[in-house]
Amino acid sequence: MTTKYLFLLLFIFSMSHTIFGQDLEKEVLNETKKDTLTIGVDLMSRYIFRGTNLGGSSPSIQPSLEYSRGKFSIGVWGAYSFNQNANQEVDLYISYAFNEHFSITVTDYFFPTDEGNYKYFDYDELTTGHLLEASISYKGTEKLPITVLVATNFFGADPVRLNADGTRKNIQYSTYAEVGYSFNKLDAFIGFNLTNPDESLGESGFYGDNFGVVNLGISTEKAIKITKTFELPLSFSLITNPQAQKIFLVFGISL
Repeated sequence: MTTKYLFLLLFIFSMSHTIFGQDLEKEVLNETKKDTLTIGVDLMSRYIFRGTNLGGSSPSIQPSLEYSRGKFSIGVWGAYSFNQNANQEVDLYISYAFNEHFSITVTDYFFPTDEGNYKYFDYDELTTGHLLEASISYKGTEKLPITVLVATNFFGADPVRLNADGTRKNIQYSTYAEVGYSFNKLDAFIGFNLTNPDESLGESGFYGDNFGVVNLGISTEKAIKITKTFELPLSFSLITNPQAQKIFLVFGISL
């Protein structure tokens, strides 16, 4: 995609947000204070998920829609790269917040690529393209701004464990853990692959082939004032994957 098309896309998103975004938010909030409908879209220079590049070598448009009522939230999130050979993604999730610090989430990841030839309503554990994950997260306080996430794949298209004869034993139950810390408008994070596949059997993992650090970096956000009523939120992230020896500098625009 050329630079002029990126600027054109950004202009369209900015105008649509300015015209429709505020009115939609006011309308929903006026209906009931208990219900919240959030619509958003991010334009990212790359789609990096927990230290792994899932979007190929092109920018990624990431729309989202979430409905919240009380302590429950349900939503859908997607990622669409301009490169047709890259992963496309549509995720459904449901979340419950115990309080302002702890929450649990179940996510249904799905990658509708032509190469996978997956059928969306196929939930057979041997052939499904869905990947179900359960996670628990902790958000700290202003005095101790620490975040913790632990997430485990428990069904579907997770890499498999093998028996000694090479037959399928089970899935890896790939597990990821991340700790974050905020300071001086910066967010530092370190993420671990907690799964250790048996390479002697030819096994691999969802986050990497060995136990260790797969996501290490720092990010920040800044809002650029466009008009008196509209600011453009920007994000920057420097992400490394020590296990895969990769590095990414990611730029994003949120609308």
